[in-house]
Amino acid sequence: MKKRDKTRAKATPGEPKRDQRIVCLMNEEEQRIVNRYLERYKITNKSRWFRETILMFIHKNMEDDYPTLFGEHDMRR
Repeated sequence: MKKRDKTRAKATPGEPKRDQRIVCLMNEEEQRIVNRYLERYKITNKSRWFRETILMFIHKNMEDDYPTLFGEHDMRR
């Protein structure tokens, strides 16, 4: 069996340390879907992929869901 290369990029001093954990439970089908996606796109760092995917989704929704003075129904009148 081939050993994996254990070289990692060093964290920069200004980068905050990630020490908060989030746990997500999935059923077998959901897990197969995620694993198939990761394998297809050759993603090796599952944790980074989850973090970036979730944060991009939240960030996009926050930009699209800006506060308004009136509700959508009132503005369409």
